[in-house]
Amino acid sequence: QVQLVESGGGLVQAGGSLRLSCAASGMIFSHNTMGWYRQAPGKQLELVALIISGGSTNYADSAKGRFTISRDNAKSTVYLQMNSLKPEDTGVYYCAAMTGTLRLGQGTQVTVSS
Repeated sequence: QVQLVESGGGLVQAGGSLRLSCAASGMIFSHNTMGWYRQAPGKQLELVALIISGGSTNYADSAKGRFTISRDNAKSTVYLQMNSLKPEDTGVYYCAAMTGTLRLGQGTQVTVSS
């Protein structure tokens, strides 16, 4: 079965950076689109970034220019580098695998203080 394990969240001041990692197993990683979702307090789940098997990427408007998604197929790992963080980036970040159905990890908390 598909397992997604996130790491790298934490507390950071506004303007700082964090790098999230997600190790995937139970799937042919290189074949699948991967992504990161975010759920801010009191808000719906939103797609932050995705990367297809060939490496093309797409970002939410709120993430463009600040976040970078990347993948290492040899390690079955997807990353989200987040720079110039803002308080509104606070939330639980979920790794996602789009394997025909959407599968999410357990999430990692990111808190950006002002």
